[in-house]
Amino acid sequence: MLNADLPWLQAPLADALARARSHALLVQGPAGVGQLELAVKLAQSWLCESAAPAQPACNHCPSCKLFASGTHPDFQMLLPEALEASARESLGLPFEEIETKAGKAKPSREIKVEAVRNLLSFAQATSARGKAKVVVIFPAEALNGVAANALLKTLEEPSGLLRFALASHDSASLLPTIRSRCQPVPLALPERAAALAWLASKGVDGAEGLLDATGGRPQQALEWSHAGLTDAAWQAIPKRVARGEVQALSELAPPRAIDALQRLCHDLVRRSHGQPGQFFAPTALPSPKRAGPLLAWDAELRRAARHADHPLNASLWIEALVAQAQAAMSSAIR
Repeated sequence: MLNADLPWLQAPLADALARARSHALLVQGPAGVGQLELAVKLAQSWLCESAAPAQPACNHCPSCKLFASGTHPDFQMLLPEALEASARESLGLPFEEIETKAGKAKPSREIKVEAVRNLLSFAQATSARGKAKVVVIFPAEALNGVAANALLKTLEEPSGLLRFALASHDSASLLPTIRSRCQPVPLALPERAAALAWLASKGVDGAEGLLDATGGRPQQALEWSHAGLTDAAWQAIPKRVARGEVQALSELAPPRAIDALQRLCHDLVRRSHGQPGQFFAPTALPSPKRAGPLLAWDAELRRAARHADHPLNASLWIEALVAQAQAAMSSAIR
């Protein structure tokens, strides 16, 4: 069964289906709230053979069964190589991993022009089941410049009953020509009660703290929980970093370590101006008196974030980040 049923998506799905006036919709909003799932549910609804027009998919007709098995001939999903397995797994769709050859480059985080050209061949073929043909692209901002330009003509003048559902958590970085050809579908953070109920149904302990830590993004909170991060460990980070404990971040992947420090820095800057933090509990944070050292630290973190995916030596890199954080926090508190 397709695992794309997030309760807070029911209203946006119904609204998008009812208001759709274009063959291309752009689902946009903050990461971790279900852009891909909403785009996939739109695709399934457009292909459903039993649902009334502009109604959500029935989940029972032959088309829906093909869709849930990942074998619908009139559906394609365009993803970066690096996200293919995790995205399909999160949706409950099958994924056949291709064995990599020795020396092959890492899977790309971009959607390249070769993938778009393959997609265009699919788009030009006749619908196998006589209904629409649907393409989901996620994240749309992963289209590199050449790939985005290759998609433009088809996006502007689709053949037959071709429809697109693009999903993005950084729509501002899309080419204006891509955005202008799509009808926007805004997706906001879910209500706190709905997000907490969903996290509880997934067995997440300390859901409130993790939801705050992720800025209200329940999917990200679940991901962090599955990665072994607890609310207690998260709340302990500020004091442990202030003491220079490298172990506070050593179990986190470099991108997540940088992300944690950026959230900590953000909260400390707010505290220095008399505002409450957003990501950590008040009791977890010190009370800095000066924002200057924190703002300088923030600039250093932004520079470090550019290399977070491939540090030369991850353990030494984390050690340097903690030392930098300790110095900035000490200077800000004096």
